[in-house]
Amino acid sequence: MDKMIRKYAGVGALSEIKAQEYRYWQSRPVHERTDAVSELTQVMYAMKGAAPNAPRLQRTLVRFERLQR
Repeated sequence: MDKMIRKYAGVGALSEIKAQEYRYWQSRPVHERTDAVSELTQVMYAMKGAAPNAPRLQRTLVRFERLQR
């Protein structure tokens, strides 16, 4: 992982930081973004003292078959 330090200053710094962060995550492959979300979710559960296998909303899976032409 390449690490970089950036220094932001001024009135528009927050919007600039958010824009840079958005560009960074958009540049990462989908599997990396998904892994990051999973890691953050697990960290949040650990901080709250909740079990990572806590009950969640059920997801409905629907499968459509394409017509053969």
